[in-house]
Amino acid sequence: MSSENHRPAVRLAFLAIPVLLIFAAILQRKIDASTGALQQQKPELLLRSGTMLKKLSLGYDSLLADIYWTRAVQYFGARAGQPGATFEMLGPLLDIATTLDPKLMIAYRFGAIFLSEPAPAGAGRADLAVNLVKKGIAANPDAWRLYQDLGFVYSIHLKDYQKAAEAYLEGSKNPNAQIWMKVLAASVAQQGNALETSRLIWAEVYATTQDGLVRRRALEHLEALDAEIDLKQLNESSEDYSRKFGRYPTTVQELRDAGLAGGKLQDPAGYPYVMGPYGVPRLASRSPIVLEPDQKKIPH
Repeated sequence: MSSENHRPAVRLAFLAIPVLLIFAAILQRKIDASTGALQQQKPELLLRSGTMLKKLSLGYDSLLADIYWTRAVQYFGARAGQPGATFEMLGPLLDIATTLDPKLMIAYRFGAIFLSEPAPAGAGRADLAVNLVKKGIAANPDAWRLYQDLGFVYSIHLKDYQKAAEAYLEGSKNPNAQIWMKVLAASVAQQGNALETSRLIWAEVYATTQDGLVRRRALEHLEALDAEIDLKQLNESSEDYSRKFGRYPTTVQELRDAGLAGGKLQDPAGYPYVMGPYGVPRLASRSPIVLEPDQKKIPH
């Protein structure tokens, strides 16, 4: 066949490229056109094969990856914090985006947080978060921050402190890694998810992320952990008060008057702590801070 005969086919192929990209965008817009429509969508309607899309993209992998990454963020944002919200499509969307662009670091780090966070803040699928981050490590072996994310998921959500310590330690071997990776490895190995260790982990997430949603969620955890540390110190002061006076204090002011108030007397949101029954300190009812599920009970 002559070159002249090839030209119409070539022109047709180039014309098909923008059509393909427009189709992908329309498809995803239909999927997440509105919160109500998203709640009714069946997950199997999503084209899940990132490998197939990569072949169809005809070299426009990065553009399609950006489309799917944007869809993932919008999909998550439409549901985050809503009672009964589910995130079945978050994992597939992030998987497709990172298959199309294996260097899309923000997608791996976003998935590490919000795939593992329990509902209604996330998908509650720490297993998917681990798989996504490991996929990122395989594609980006020099990206030491992905080891930070892997250690985070293992420590905070899976409570597998040996694997968490191994992830932090492996990441610390990268010559560009920060020294605190070794600190985290040692701390997790020795203390598990002690409050101080959890706070250190979330503080590094807060300090190193460039994603606004991740940063806000990390700050919420930091405030909850700071409040829990304060309450723990106040509870110890309450025990000291009981040993000294033969009864538990009824107010935090009694602790202060006795010179036994250890730690801060206000939570990170600025609300004074209050004293509950049997001298157990707690958050004020108006405080916006929400303690973690495993932090709500203080042993007496």
